Amino acid sequence: MSYRVTVEGMESFEIAKECVRSVKFTTDIPLDSNARTKDVGSTLVITGRILTAVDGDPFDSTRKLALWSAVPAEKADCYRKVTIEHVAAGIMERKYYFPNSFVIDYKEEFGDVEGTGTFTLTIKQKKDKLGLITVEGGYPAA
Repeated sequence: MSYRVTVEGMESFEIAKECVRSVKFTTDIPLDSNARTKDVGSTLVITGRILTAVDGDPFDSTRKLALWSAVPAEKADCYRKVTIEHVAAGIMERKYYFPNSFVIDYKEEFGDVEGTGTFTLTIKQKKDKLGLITVEGGYPAA
């Protein structure tokens, strides 16, 4: 089982497969709603380990997540295309595509016991572009 996370924007990058530990997809509606509402949102929460670049790796891919989280809302680059592929036993279980996503929360934690850090990235799709989200799966992985 592996996750492939690709972020495309002014500077595109991919999070190393060894880093990503879990992905959570949610559809958000107001909790006080008694019927389907137009006030819907979609969120992805990606968690994983921060691994130091070694053995000729050019960079720590998770560092670019931290930099993206600091891009101010006034800059167009705060919105990026994110594709997440979850492959298990050669089958594409899920493929999420958020073409206009932005960071709503990013955390890094380091401890003195394990020696590696962890990250949690929470992104949302721009509300007026919700119809562009795609969720695929159930076919052989390429």
